[in-house]
Amino acid sequence: MPVCVLVVSDQTAVEELNQQLRETKVPLTQCLAISPEGNTIDRVKMLSPNLTRQLRQKVMARWLMPFGFLAGVTFTQITNLTTFASFGPWGEILISGLLGMGSGLMGSYAAAASVNFDDDNSVRILRNRLEEGRWLVLLETPDSIELPWQVIRRSRPQQVIRLNVL
Repeated sequence: MPVCVLVVSDQTAVEELNQQLRETKVPLTQCLAISPEGNTIDRVKMLSPNLTRQLRQKVMARWLMPFGFLAGVTFTQITNLTTFASFGPWGEILISGLLGMGSGLMGSYAAAASVNFDDDNSVRILRNRLEEGRWLVLLETPDSIELPWQVIRRSRPQQVIRLNVL
């Protein structure tokens, strides 16, 4: 998906750009204005590495925790270890499964933290522009449709940053 972020000087420029984009009738998947006030950039998935990492961790936990439970139960059955024998035969299996599930949860945190965010430098630049009092406009189009570059050039943004989104 073609995605770019425009750095614009003020709110009137954002409104003019938004009006010009509506007139072109290019289908936009997303057209989002981000104001310099508040931490609105932290709520945008494409521009927040922490939010992306949290979502990735939750998805991985859904997969790793059940497999960790099964691995804990299987390990106990295969090895015939009696580490938790005082809890009875079913209690031992259950505790081993819960420990395996906990390992799956810890693994989801480690795996999610180990993936680098590709556009980290671009996001840092955008955060700096917000701190300077500039507005950001996030534009995204469907896969086979190009961004309306003529309209973007006519609006004379201070900076255009293209993001690599798979």
